[in-house]
Amino acid sequence: MASSPLENLIPLVNKLQDLVFNTIGSDTIDLPQVVVVGSQSSGKSSVLENLVGRDFLPRGSGIVTRRPLVLQLINVSPADVYPHGDSEWGEFLHLPGQRFSDFSLIRGEIENETARIAGMNKGINRLPINLKIYSPHVLNLTLVDLPGLTKIPIGDQPTDIERQIRMLISEYIAKPNSIILAVSPANVDLVNSEGLKLARQVDTSGKRTIGVLTKLDLMDHGTNALEILSGRVYPLKLGFIGVVNRSQYDIQENKSLSEALRAEEEFFQCHPAYRNIAHRCGTQYLAKSLNQTLMSHIREKLPDIKARLNALIGQTQQELNGYGTSQFSGKQHRGSLILHFLTKFANSFIASIDGTSSDISTKELCGGARVYYIFNSIFGRELENIDPTHNLAVSDIRTAIRNSTGPRASLFVPELAFDLLVKPQIRLLEAPAQRCVELVYEELTKICHSCTSTELERYPRLQAKLIEVVSDLLRERLTPTQTYVESLISIQGAYINTNHPMFLGGAGAVNSIVNSKHDREKKHKDLERKKDRKRVYNIITRQELIFGKQITGTNGRNTPVDPHEIPNGTSSPVLVSASDEMPPPHEIPRANGVNHSQSHRESSASATASARDSFLNYFFGQKEDPSNSRVVEPSFSHSMRRIDAVSSARPPQLSSLASKLEENAVVDEPQLTEREQMETDLIRSLITSYFNIVRETISDLVPKAVMHFLVNHSKDSVQNRLVTDLYRESLLDDLLFEDEGLALEREKCEKMLEVYKEAARIISEIL
Repeated sequence: MASSPLENLIPLVNKLQDLVFNTIGSDTIDLPQVVVVGSQSSGKSSVLENLVGRDFLPRGSGIVTRRPLVLQLINVSPADVYPHGDSEWGEFLHLPGQRFSDFSLIRGEIENETARIAGMNKGINRLPINLKIYSPHVLNLTLVDLPGLTKIPIGDQPTDIERQIRMLISEYIAKPNSIILAVSPANVDLVNSEGLKLARQVDTSGKRTIGVLTKLDLMDHGTNALEILSGRVYPLKLGFIGVVNRSQYDIQENKSLSEALRAEEEFFQCHPAYRNIAHRCGTQYLAKSLNQTLMSHIREKLPDIKARLNALIGQTQQELNGYGTSQFSGKQHRGSLILHFLTKFANSFIASIDGTSSDISTKELCGGARVYYIFNSIFGRELENIDPTHNLAVSDIRTAIRNSTGPRASLFVPELAFDLLVKPQIRLLEAPAQRCVELVYEELTKICHSCTSTELERYPRLQAKLIEVVSDLLRERLTPTQTYVESLISIQGAYINTNHPMFLGGAGAVNSIVNSKHDREKKHKDLERKKDRKRVYNIITRQELIFGKQITGTNGRNTPVDPHEIPNGTSSPVLVSASDEMPPPHEIPRANGVNHSQSHRESSASATASARDSFLNYFFGQKEDPSNSRVVEPSFSHSMRRIDAVSSARPPQLSSLASKLEENAVVDEPQLTEREQMETDLIRSLITSYFNIVRETISDLVPKAVMHFLVNHSKDSVQNRLVTDLYRESLLDDLLFEDEGLALEREKCEKMLEVYKEAARIISEIL
């Protein structure tokens, strides 16, 4: 065996492959290898047996290769032969230390191992079989034989057998470090080659695909595959190689492989179409080409393999760190391990509240940010939505005022009524405050349950105890917090501080109510004035229409008006005396008002006098001074007198119409007297003012109380509580009971890390 560093690359990869398969069970490093693909009966098995020089693969109809076969060909020198004198033997990875010098036994073991994993129903399985063949007659190669492509399921095969096989083949050939050996029969049109189709899907440029043409001796007479072998039909960078295998008749006649190889060499040298390229055809040339191509490919991919190994080492080390450190291994370090977990859990709980955790979510609010949201958004919004007098009816306020005065009538609104009414309203703040406490408690409980790690999951009992202790601590702090918040509300109702600088007070409330009352009265008077003007204008217009027709007639003559000519809906005409003649058009009131300056001055004077005397009039029972009565514009008074004069002479139909207009202008009398309405509005205004003061105070004090009694106290006490309750000698064995599944995962992770480090060391010796 050659000892050059280049030729040692394939044994190096085989060593890495054994190392990975023995520990992990799969090729996670993506080592370079030759993957053999082709359809059923394309000659894949014959090509592999020719490369080995021995019959060792199962044969038969249908799918024979039902599991991937990873075949390592290892060239040995005579000094390394089997001690009993056998120069060739095989070894299976699943049977370590057992050698098979009889290759028929190798075939039987492949069949048995396939049936053991893949079953007897001709189904396939992804788990590979690893076989090493040691021989001085082979070149160092690593090949993977895959199931042949099929179209129709046969017998007990699954209905989707074609899809399963294609997925399995694609999984192997898609790896960039794999060389694809696409086997196609020469007696079938190349465009129908399933192996080349799959290879083209993953290797579009053909840089890592080697084409193998089998059954060249079975082509029709007068035809050859010279164009294909020359690369002019289907170009591949690594080219096509033609081989001639044993036919089924040769196999049945037990024709040896040595005789078959000699017949193959003679075929290429004697065939008129292939003799000029005979040196580039045949099994021997295929073995050399695969050996050189694989070595070059390994040398090219070694830097990538080393980089991948370094990445795998980092990932595996990080995963192992998640399972926990082994620095506290052993019974003598159980106490230190417990303290480690207690401290880590407490720090994680505090960091989540403070917002300094390394695992802060970017998808949703959590931890301390959630507590802040509860204070400012949920609790604050609930307080703002409370209407301080929504549950106080007018009758309730009036009854409270009457009950607080006893048998006498009061000169002013009694303060006792205000006290009796405002205290129950203050209690409306208690429900949102207690809800705020409960929400913060629930959030702290969620934080407690989220303070877990992969390292802590190794000890499920310890994890459950940690959560239980912190939950008990939070539950203990919940009651004092709720009690204090309740006392805050009670304190506000215990003493009604009417001297508060922000309180509206009696005088301010009276001024506010009087001003609002005058505003309403002014709006009402303006509305009434507009209605009266419109009513007067409509009546006068109708009178003008009726009287004008009687005087002038329909044709302009001084003749009586025919009653039949009066429009529908108009009353019968009446005569008007000279003293009752209609006012000039400029004195007729308009709908949009007349004499604006005089009206504005008189209404302003009236409003000022009313604002000055209303409070005394309401509460001392004085009658309104007639001098302060409403001043009506002369034009409006004149028009009203004219209407009265006309109304006395108008017919019943017109009187009925005017009566209806007047009835529509009547406003329903209020149920409360003016004094009672004034008192009710005053009490409601005072309650709203004082409630707003208390609401502002509660919105500030409740979050502070929750932070002090619940949040901060829990943060400060969590470490001591955990140590006090859990750091006990009698609990160590129970708390450090390790989950069996996680223990196995941790051991597997440790082995993987060792394998990757060893593989990196092996590669470093060559690079």
